[in-house]
This record gives sequence, C-alpha cells and structure tokens, in this order.
Amino acid sequence: MNKKHIAVLGLGGVGGYFGFKISQENETSKSYKVSFVARGETYRRVKENGLVLLSPEHPVDHTYPDFIGEHISNVKDPDLVLICVKEYDLENVCQQLKDVISQDTVLLPMMNGADIYERIRKIIPGNIILPTCIYVASHIKEKGIVEHKGKAGKMIVGRDPEHFSADVDWIVDVLKESKIDFDFKDNSLADIWTKYIFIASFGLVTAKHNSSIGMVCTDENQRAEASEIMKEIKMIADEKRIALDEDIIQKTFEKAATFPFETPTSLQLDVNSGKENNELELLGGAVLNFGKESGIDTPSTYKIYNEIKAL
Repeated sequence: MNKKHIAVLGLGGVGGYFGFKISQENETSKSYKVSFVARGETYRRVKENGLVLLSPEHPVDHTYPDFIGEHISNVKDPDLVLICVKEYDLENVCQQLKDVISQDTVLLPMMNGADIYERIRKIIPGNIILPTCIYVASHIKEKGIVEHKGKAGKMIVGRDPEHFSADVDWIVDVLKESKIDFDFKDNSLADIWTKYIFIASFGLVTAKHNSSIGMVCTDENQRAEASEIMKEIKMIADEKRIALDEDIIQKTFEKAATFPFETPTSLQLDVNSGKENNELELLGGAVLNFGKESGIDTPSTYKIYNEIKAL
C-alpha cells in the first residue's frame, strides 16, 4: 500500500512549528511521505541543515523531511496539504495547487481568518477543505529556524460542511501520532470566528494608533473602537447562524488582558513599518465583504479600514 503523502506549504511560524512535529515523528515511524515547500533562502537552508525548531517541547531541534522543493509544482500527488502561507498569498497558492492535487487531496488551511474556507473553495471547488483555527506563539527567528515560546501550539479542526461525512480519520491519526495538541469537531466555525473577532478588532485598532494590545484594553477611545468592530462582527456571525457566546465582547477583552501589555499585533507591525503586503484585507476587508453579503452595516470597521489605508 502506498504511503500517504503530506505536503507542508510555507515554513513560517505556523508551518515551521506544525510541519516540524509531523516530519520529526515521521523520521522515526516512516508511516508517511513528508514534503516541505519553501522559497529562496529558507529552501536552501532547510535543504542543507534541515528545519530547525527552537522549542522547550523538542530536545532534538532538527528535522529532515523526505523531500523539500522550492515550488508547489515540485510536489507530486499529495494526499494532504497543509497551507501555511501568508493569507495575501492564498489565491496565488491555490491556483498553483490546482495543478498538483487530485480530487482526493484534502486541504488543511493553517491561517486565521473568517473567510479562508470560502476563498479556497472558490478556486478549488471539489476538494475536502477542513476549516481550522490555530493557536501558537511561534515566529521565524531566521530563515530555516523557527522559535516557539509558551504553551504547546493547538489546532481546532472541523469537518468540511460540504463533505461532512468524508472519512478523514487518517488525518486525525497523523495529528495524534505527531503529538500535536488538537480538537477535532463536527463544526469549527464558532472557534474560527471567536478567534477572528479578537484578531480583527485588536489588529485594526492597534494598526490605526500604532499601539499595543494592552493599550487597546486600557485607553477609553481605543477600547470603544474595538468594541464597535466586535459588535459588527458579532452581528454578521449571528446572521450566518454561527453560535458565538452572547458575552463574546467581554470575554475577548478578558482574554486580551492576559497578554503582556506591550504585545503588538502583526497588522500593526506591518502597517507601521510600511510593509507593502499586510493583513488589512483579512481583518478589515473581509468584515466589509461579509457585511455587504449579509445586508449588515459595518460603519466602524469601514471607517478604521479607510483610516489605515490612508496611513
């Protein structure tokens, strides 16, 4: 019987952490074929030295996949693809994926956003896509080296609403065998939107003011702006029949208060360093699009979205 082929696209903080776990376990078990795709200097370093993960969880910090390629086209017949790219690269990656996957390939997007499933589905209409929510404190320390701090990373994986009864038990087994902390649910959308309400509101407000998560919690004006964005996202979720907690806004601020005061957000860092590509469309544009589709006004998100665009 052929081994299942697992491909990890992108070796940033998320792909590097979870891809490392799958590859390192597989070096011992040889149960699967594991391929990595990375570009440029990351590709060269991982090809030469393996992928390095600096984490209290792993005393051995190197792993060597079965294959590493620089282009998606180098990957042949994957059974499972972990999509771990920046969200603004998602459409481009999906177009390339169409040429290498079969109708049986399962896609596991590892990026946080409320519209990721729909965006993949538009380009790749027939395949199984498992909507997923990621929690992990990891980042690229240098090319080919990922650093992980804090608690073990966690995945919340849901069934594909369009292929609900598809047999994905073998993927659950991969995650278990790789000692990844995960929950597998019939429906992961509430988890995805609970995280989204946090990253969108805090991302937008910190980007506008070049502030921190702590500042949004304590500054009256910034807290009010974040609350209004959360209310708009909650109304959209209600319209979509996604069951968020009634006190989601209070809970989101409580969660934010557990972060160190000066914690930045990625949108704030990208906008205020003048980076050309950032997550404004993921965190602001998506809310505006969902609002239009649902017939819900989103004036607070619209205002801050345009203020950030003008920076």
